[in-house]
Amino acid sequence: MADAKTTRKKQRRSVPSGQVHIQATFNNTIITFTDKKGNALAASSAGAVGFRGSKKGTAYASQVAAEKAAEAAKGLYGVSTVDVFVKGVGLGRDAAIRALSTFDIAVDSIKDVTGVPHGGVRPKRQRRG
Repeated sequence: MADAKTTRKKQRRSVPSGQVHIQATFNNTIITFTDKKGNALAASSAGAVGFRGSKKGTAYASQVAAEKAAEAAKGLYGVSTVDVFVKGVGLGRDAAIRALSTFDIAVDSIKDVTGVPHGGVRPKRQRRG
């Protein structure tokens, strides 16, 4: 018979301060709680909480997603203060940050890390006539 493998229970670590990465596109909003090194603790998105189609890009959907991720991060890891990093131009940018205050998570700083092109794409060739 095969020996039963013993699995050790994963050590629940306390992370009092962390980071929140919010990626807000026009179609969806993804919220990820990480520790200071960037290792993911909890994540949620508008699609993961049950919104479908065009409703995923709304501010309300990102608020609900942020609440779900904050609940998981606070419950499992005891996150109490966060630095917020926002990427993208979607409607859920502000709503997700405001939703953190409902779980008594203090926001230390808010930084916009949206990518900006330096030069952009190659232009179309000139028309010959």
